[in-house]
Amino acid sequence: MEIKVKQASLTDISCDVLVVNLFENTKIPGGATGAINEALDNMISSYVIEKEGFKGKLNELYIIPTYGKIPADKVLLIGLGKSEDFSLNKIREVASTAIRKIKSLKARHVCTILHGAGIAGLNPFDCAQMITEGTILGSYKFSKYKSKKEETEENPEIEKFEIVELETSKINDIEKGIEKGQIIANATNFARDMINEPPAIVTPTKLAEIAQSIEGIECTIIEKEEAEKLGMGAFIAVARGSAQPPKFIHMIYRPKEQTKKKIAIIGKGVTFDSGGLDIKPASSMVHMKDDMSGAAAVIAVMSILPKLNPQVEVHGLVAACENMPGGHAYKPDDILKAMNGKTIEVDNTDAEGRLTLADAICYAVNLKVDQIIDIATLTGACLVALGRMASGIMGNNQDLINNLIKSADIGGERLWQLPLYDEYKETLKSPIADFKNSGSREAGASTAGIFLKEFVDDIPWTHIDIAGPAMLDKEIKELSKGPSGAGVRTLINYLLNV
Repeated sequence: MEIKVKQASLTDISCDVLVVNLFENTKIPGGATGAINEALDNMISSYVIEKEGFKGKLNELYIIPTYGKIPADKVLLIGLGKSEDFSLNKIREVASTAIRKIKSLKARHVCTILHGAGIAGLNPFDCAQMITEGTILGSYKFSKYKSKKEETEENPEIEKFEIVELETSKINDIEKGIEKGQIIANATNFARDMINEPPAIVTPTKLAEIAQSIEGIECTIIEKEEAEKLGMGAFIAVARGSAQPPKFIHMIYRPKEQTKKKIAIIGKGVTFDSGGLDIKPASSMVHMKDDMSGAAAVIAVMSILPKLNPQVEVHGLVAACENMPGGHAYKPDDILKAMNGKTIEVDNTDAEGRLTLADAICYAVNLKVDQIIDIATLTGACLVALGRMASGIMGNNQDLINNLIKSADIGGERLWQLPLYDEYKETLKSPIADFKNSGSREAGASTAGIFLKEFVDDIPWTHIDIAGPAMLDKEIKELSKGPSGAGVRTLINYLLNV
């Protein structure tokens, strides 16, 4: 689908569907929607609103045939909700709702007004970015393995999507907003694609190949033997039960201009998690291909940094492996030594993600970075606590946490801070090692964070647990059921504004 801006009058443009909007409880449309209302002999005000009862509630839809009164074949009227509640995130959501409806109308050419830039007075750049993000994210599907194509002559693909604007002064900003929206939304969908692939396809080796294929960054793959020499005993232990070799992926983005700040973003890369010898029940093993969602987010973010050029050096790290049972698998009661020399008693082999992250964090510490952000589908406890509406965030630096929460909000994602009380350490005490990898069932998300904190030294660090929103069980706003690409937009917004 091609997305671009078109300078024209709405009443002159020819397309299959023209999208206009209305705030809640508006009786007489103004602005661009008002112009279409007049061209349609007040059909919107006198019929759709007055007779049909269209209220303009958020995502409310009404299809209006134009009967040749304007070149557009149909008008799709969409509600923006209450004007006092309107925001850029609502634009993204509304755009996704509109594009899903339009797909059912068999349209090839779609035009839209610039939601939010009129009566709401928002910046045209931001509005165009949100429309673009919502349109691309709302259009997402993963049909690679279906034997029959979904697009046919009777059910065509949308080929052209245009944001229509008459004022010359706004065109350049809209073009730039479209470009940024495409970059960020396509990166999110790239992460979703990686997660959607079967675990037999996206192995640790495949993840490494994907990372190596990214243009504009440096990429080094540390193989098992070298990882062992580096002392990555926790990471390598998790990988032992699998026939797939582990891969430690180190990606580096360097800005064009010199910078003094270095940030490490670390993604959990367990490409399939069976639970190991503490094997999961069948119902819990379904969708465990998504246990590399953190890695997918990090790889997707690294893939677009050269295009967006943030002024910070970024190190993307992924300890990629499978967690499988087998003759060489690590066992409960094993003692592992992490890269920083700390020892870990294995209490549960299904608490493996924190072991892989531990060595990745140690590696980042050795890089002498200024900040460490790890992102992982780490605990079912976080899903239970927050559901699929938000990821948990915790760490040792409140400013970093606050800035990431703000970045998530800008991107239409949600982070909720969880505590790291010192008392939680009690549940990880071991009589024969420095600590255990798992404690009691209480405060499971926070105790996982307490475990990771043992490896960060004094570097500002945050842990983001995306166990809830990483895999959606139903459509939520601009995201369809399935992998969401959780964390991509949060990390990008943070790196662009750090």
